[in-house]
Amino acid sequence: MSAGFNLDDAIRKVPDFPKPGILFYDITSVLSKPDAFRYCVDAMVKLYKGAELDAVAAIESRGFLFAAPLADRLGIPLILVRKKGKLPGKTISKSYCLEYGTAEIEIHEADIPKGGRVLLIDDLIATGGTLRAAADILEAGGAVPAGVFGVIGLPFLHYEKALEGLEIRTLIEYFGE
Repeated sequence: MSAGFNLDDAIRKVPDFPKPGILFYDITSVLSKPDAFRYCVDAMVKLYKGAELDAVAAIESRGFLFAAPLADRLGIPLILVRKKGKLPGKTISKSYCLEYGTAEIEIHEADIPKGGRVLLIDDLIATGGTLRAAADILEAGGAVPAGVFGVIGLPFLHYEKALEGLEIRTLIEYFGE
């Protein structure tokens, strides 16, 4: 991992998306640059090597892209957190609030390690609602949420409130305009 790598340069900023007044931080530009993606994965491994994790849980869909290589490098299971209706087995689900409505996510019950420490991973942490719902599902299934990781954090949206009690780590944070 290069100490001089500038992750900010690899993240595309799209003004007025998905609506006027929003500055969208586009992680797909990191995925299209092998050095940037490698930097992220290497940084995650450095952060969590030796963290005594039993699994990582990835939020659909871009969280899958960062969690999978971390799980592989740490030699631990990958748990998928999917939108309602996407998993075929017995699941535990949780509804949560969005800006304009609600959504529901679920995890295969059999994939949750009873008593295991599970790190939650997403590409970007905004309000923290999806990650909180995923942490609640893990707890309901008998696991211990061991923290939350996002490549990008937007602390100006106050995600720490939704994720109270969980250690939150990011590689880069943006504080609004």
